[in-house]
Amino acid sequence: MTTMSMKCGINVDFRRTTKFDSVTHFAYGFLKLSSCRPEISRTCIFPTKTPEAFLHGVGAGRSAELDLSTKESKSTYNLSDMFDVVAEDLLTLNKNLLSIVGSENPVLMSAAEQIFGAGGKRMRPALVFLVSRATAEISGLKELTQEHRRLAEIIEMIHTASLIHDDVLDESDTRRGKKTVHQLYGTRVAVLAGDFMFAQSSWYMANLENIQVIKLISQVIKDFASGEIRQASSLFDCDVNLDEYLTKSYYKTASLIAASTKGAAIFSGVHSDIIEQMNQYGYNLGLSFQIVDDILDFTQTPLQLGKPTGSDLAKGNLTAPVIFALEGEPELRGIIESEFCESGSLEKAVGIVEKCGGIERARELAREKADRAFENLRCLPISSFRSVLEQMVSYNLERIE
Repeated sequence: MTTMSMKCGINVDFRRTTKFDSVTHFAYGFLKLSSCRPEISRTCIFPTKTPEAFLHGVGAGRSAELDLSTKESKSTYNLSDMFDVVAEDLLTLNKNLLSIVGSENPVLMSAAEQIFGAGGKRMRPALVFLVSRATAEISGLKELTQEHRRLAEIIEMIHTASLIHDDVLDESDTRRGKKTVHQLYGTRVAVLAGDFMFAQSSWYMANLENIQVIKLISQVIKDFASGEIRQASSLFDCDVNLDEYLTKSYYKTASLIAASTKGAAIFSGVHSDIIEQMNQYGYNLGLSFQIVDDILDFTQTPLQLGKPTGSDLAKGNLTAPVIFALEGEPELRGIIESEFCESGSLEKAVGIVEKCGGIERARELAREKADRAFENLRCLPISSFRSVLEQMVSYNLERIE
């Protein structure tokens, strides 16, 4: 048993955790992993490409922790095509990310190139631009403000920083088909690179001089840490209920998405009722995405997932399908609480979740959140931007149909 003490004065008992031989610490209020193994501390500096390498992010490769890897050729919706209405905004964003990272430190530049250059759908900044343009029509703005654009850049920087730290925590070797930052440069550099991006985004956030948005984004960074703590302290806990799962999912996923949509509406200067509807849209969309990802952990093949089926369950992270299944299958509790010590027990648990209706009930929950997201958009005037916001909800549900 390993107990990890945080600077905030909270002792977190990572029960039954034998996988990690390292210590955790907070930097800039975010939970990270700093390895004690001497071989990890070595830093490898790889030659960096020209800055233009960053500019290929739109529509290239996979998304981040929201798994958007379903076969788009067979899909009614394609994110790359949907984002055409804000393609120029996203291109400008990719260029501006270069200046935010800076080129003074070749290690940092190379680390940033690794994750930005790996592609990604840029879903969160796209949401900023879509809501910004949809709400700008209401307030009579002819063009997006500098604050809108800076918000999108800050959101993407925070998201990227969280990915770097998540990969360290999860000991992930690859992301979007490329080696992770900590695999290439070591854990110390990865943690510091993530810290730098958090700090840099915070500096730009302060310069927005909008206290409402500053508080909003600051809360997101706090939520990230809270979500990691909640997850780490409840591994293999079969008493975790649905409300606790949704709270954790909000902290880890939906909080940043809701901040993206709410912040965009704030900078458009629309009425508070519309701002709150955009906040709720991001909240419901984010939760729906997370629930769908948790379903796919059971229904997709290892090739589609890029990891073994049931990986979250194997780590003791109990998601919606498992929580629903536990309500009617007492045998499942015993298997989970044994931490899959017997050969074939994980496969048996996955089979129980599939057979007892846990996945279908999770589908219903994802649809419920999606329906609420559709409702949240009704306050917007009909436009191509509102249409894409609706299509994003449908796209997510299509992944489990």
